[in-house]
Amino acid sequence: MNHKVKGLMKFLLALVIGCAVVFVALCGVGEKKKGSADGIRLGLDLAGGVSITYETVKQDPTQEEMQDTIYKLRKRVDDSGQTEAEVYQEGDNRINVDIPGATDAEATLRELGRVGEIFFILGTDNVELIGVDETTGQYQYAFLKSWDEIKAAGDIILDGADIHGAEAGWYQEYNITKNIVSLTLNDSGRVKFAAATTAHVGEPIAIVYDGKVISAPVVQEPLTDGKAQISGSFTTEEANNLATTIRVGSLPLELRELRSNVVGASLGQEAVSTSVFAAAIGVALVFLFMAIRYRVPGMAADLALCIYIGLMVVCLNLLEITLTLPGLAGIILSVGMAVDANVIIFSRIQEEIGAGKTVRSAIKLGFSKAFSAIIDGNITTLIAAVVLYILGSGTVKGFATTLALGIVLSMFTALFVTKFILYALYDMGFDKEKYYGEVKEYRQFSFTKHGKKYALISGALILAGIIGMVAGKVGKGEILAYGLDFKGGTAMTVTFPKETEISIAQLEEAVRTAIGEEAVVNLVSDSNAASIKTKELSEEQRNTLTNYWVDTYGADEKEIEVQSISGTVSGEMKKDAILAVTVATVCMLLYILIRFSNFAFAASAVLALLHDVLIVLAVYAVGRISVGNTFIACMLTIVGYSINATIVVFDRIRENVKEQLKKETYADIVNKSIAQTFSRNIYTSLTTFFMVAALVVFGVSSIKEFAIPLMAGIICGAYSSICITGLLWLKLREKLPQDEE
Repeated sequence: MNHKVKGLMKFLLALVIGCAVVFVALCGVGEKKKGSADGIRLGLDLAGGVSITYETVKQDPTQEEMQDTIYKLRKRVDDSGQTEAEVYQEGDNRINVDIPGATDAEATLRELGRVGEIFFILGTDNVELIGVDETTGQYQYAFLKSWDEIKAAGDIILDGADIHGAEAGWYQEYNITKNIVSLTLNDSGRVKFAAATTAHVGEPIAIVYDGKVISAPVVQEPLTDGKAQISGSFTTEEANNLATTIRVGSLPLELRELRSNVVGASLGQEAVSTSVFAAAIGVALVFLFMAIRYRVPGMAADLALCIYIGLMVVCLNLLEITLTLPGLAGIILSVGMAVDANVIIFSRIQEEIGAGKTVRSAIKLGFSKAFSAIIDGNITTLIAAVVLYILGSGTVKGFATTLALGIVLSMFTALFVTKFILYALYDMGFDKEKYYGEVKEYRQFSFTKHGKKYALISGALILAGIIGMVAGKVGKGEILAYGLDFKGGTAMTVTFPKETEISIAQLEEAVRTAIGEEAVVNLVSDSNAASIKTKELSEEQRNTLTNYWVDTYGADEKEIEVQSISGTVSGEMKKDAILAVTVATVCMLLYILIRFSNFAFAASAVLALLHDVLIVLAVYAVGRISVGNTFIACMLTIVGYSINATIVVFDRIRENVKEQLKKETYADIVNKSIAQTFSRNIYTSLTTFFMVAALVVFGVSSIKEFAIPLMAGIICGAYSSICITGLLWLKLREKLPQDEE
């Protein structure tokens, strides 16, 4: 078999695999459409719904009490038909409830937060068996009288205050295991239950929880010792659930709302559609750029990128990762970053061709020499994602998950898939130098001679940030425009009918009229909507204000987004943000120190990193961009991105130091290394910029707040990697002459 046929078969194999992955991503496999984009679980900010965090009033609840309360909340959510909801514990005394698609938000919040009630009532003349649920096999009962009539007749035997505990158990009868629920009553319950069971042997006693009959066992004999057993055709799971239900009803475990977020379904759909459209535009620009700039390798990268995007979608589905708006931004960002590895490889290939190597040798050497820079750069960004996942919460965790997944998949596609396709194309006959892009001689430019100019530029930008922070403190009372996540309060985003005229003064007066509170109002550009922020409002105040927009202004309740966060949570989030950035930075710099075995590299990376962070902070300060939960994700992304670019330059400096010529000074090595990596830094920044710029142009307002500073960080990262990083290393090396490579 000749090389062309072999190459064609390899290429067709890659093409078939690519088409298969894309097909699965679009259509899925089987009846449940496994792996498809349609099957990806959407977070509340994309699907719409209610998210709420509760804290127990009791300071130190037991783990059993917490589990019982979680079960109670999950049962209430399930009863409302919200099968996709999640209820989970956070810390020692907090519970999170996420309910995608919930329509009546305020009713949902009221229903979830109330304390459950449990009663034991006389079954005769009060309830009747009406059938069996075919799905669950559970008996179904109906009330024969109203609840007021049952209470008036004195037919309530026990309530939750009379129950001390309930445990699931089992016993053997004729070699058959039967599940039971054992009750323990307190003193008052024992007396009441003894009297009732003595008078009503052979009659049913109905157990009513949250207004529903959950069981109606028949009294077999008088029960006078404060203990009772409920037997029946229970499975083990059903017995455990019944015992938990009874315990929950007897616990006075009061909950208070710490934070909540209500997103209309239509707002979520808009976020999805605009973000997907932005992603499509960004990807198309990246494809076009790679094909034009790198020709055959660029087309190989485009096919590999298609496989990467398909794998990303499939993994999100199969791993059941909940996709949030920042998570979607993480995917779009990772697409831009996925090109980075290819750019490094292709630049190396062109250098080797320019040095006189054959095309096949250049391909082999290109992948080999780019390997360390790719691994080191991606691992540092991965460290940021892992720290963000561990120390972050909610949507930030979603961003970290998608970013980490994107990094892993991008390394796989660049180092293996792109390589496979490129060798296949070479064997097919694309073996001439002209197919691999123009080999340009890098121009020697003395970057190190212009250090003072770069220092003035950086100093001016950082000074602008400091002035912006001071002006913010004087004019607004805070150095940065802290969002709800960092200072607490309630925010509403209301979309008004197109024909309704709105103004800031008018809406501020409307809030005072409706609930008697002051508000900060901002109009949302390009839409007839407004963002209304107040101090933390009660549930009743939120409901009143929502009804006011609907009744007075004709707003659609489904298009009203409400977020409420207590001051306690916002304070914790500030600490978490500082901790996350600090821990991630330390971990990444330790990795650099270990990999490069040189303090000058690590120290200069710290200073370059600090430079980039301060400039992005300046963008937040001068632009008064909201500093919220996504601020943590943005900063850690900038940290990872900056370190990535720094490592590419350091990797080349390290290589050139080993090959140092006699007449070459370290300044010459720095200038040469920056020149050699110049195109990589520009092209990688450009492709990532395409993706983020598309978010700024086409994304919804909430994602623009994330994308704008990120775009500034990308520009700053490119600038510092070219003008700052190498110069810092040179200066530090001069100060530390004993620190030899």
